[in-house]
Amino acid sequence: MTAEADALLVREAQQGSRAAFDMLVLKYQRRVERLLSRSVRDPADVADLCQETFLAAYRALPAFRGESAFYTWIYRIAINAAKRHHGNRARQRPVESLDGDEGTFGTGATPSDDATPEALLAGRQLARELDDAVGALAEDQRRALLLREVDGLSYDEIGDLMGCPPGTVRSRIFRAREAVAARLRPLLGGGGGRRW
Repeated sequence: MTAEADALLVREAQQGSRAAFDMLVLKYQRRVERLLSRSVRDPADVADLCQETFLAAYRALPAFRGESAFYTWIYRIAINAAKRHHGNRARQRPVESLDGDEGTFGTGATPSDDATPEALLAGRQLARELDDAVGALAEDQRRALLLREVDGLSYDEIGDLMGCPPGTVRSRIFRAREAVAARLRPLLGGGGGRRW
């Protein structure tokens, strides 16, 4: 579906078509869940916040003027829902375990039969360190980096979501990559010029 198709579905939903809104939910639900799961660890909370996001969007749909793309608008609603969630609860750091939560960048892969325990441990350590490095970034850098690397959005799309010019997005992502690379370099045994 293109932005034009989204705009058509939005117009139909604004005129009362529940099926049109359901199509938008189907298209964006996974992306909104991924976005929320990067800052909210409990899957039940993610599901609740996703539902809250789409309910808020449905209620506010008559006021949506189409000045931005629908996904930009829904992402902003989701980000605001996550911020409210964190504001209402004390921030808790998840307990790390070797066989549990793999975090934002965890591989989630099943180990191969020939993987050594040392290789498995090193992979988990690297995933944890990557999550910690990304978690230590400033909020604007972290959000820009994740929208680019995880969601695959363009600099223009990220700028729309974050309310800043694409050049600012590029700068934030560059600084984020540099900070993450500096933290991972000792684990990867590199000191060279490559960032990633």
